[in-house]
Amino acid sequence: MIRLKPYARISVIELQEGKSGEKDSSTSAALSEEAEEIEKYIRNDAHSIVLAADGKKMRSEELAYYFERLMIEGKSKLDFIIGGPNGLASSIKKRGDLCLSLSDLTFPHRLARLILLEQLYRCFKIIRGEPYHK
Repeated sequence: MIRLKPYARISVIELQEGKSGEKDSSTSAALSEEAEEIEKYIRNDAHSIVLAADGKKMRSEELAYYFERLMIEGKSKLDFIIGGPNGLASSIKKRGDLCLSLSDLTFPHRLARLILLEQLYRCFKIIRGEPYHK
């Protein structure tokens, strides 16, 4: 997050995972519980980007262009939503303005956050025409 300071203000809100209860209970109850909590933090005036395995895949340059277009349109507030081990409820995925996949690989949500922050850094470097590691 330190490398992003010259480019953007970042805050991270980490929520508790939903409790699915007993072994035989479905994960849908946990996802619903998590969705209710996530909804409290999604800003109505922000562009929401949901990270999900089934989301759109973009190269760093494509993602940079996407963010640059948002900036031109005056959309300066972005909310990134990363699910827990069971993913995200469909209601949260549908609410997002973009459903984005970081990779075909599966990552723990904390590692996904790190990868996302690195990609944001790369996007700002690309947008500004600054060199970055390829």
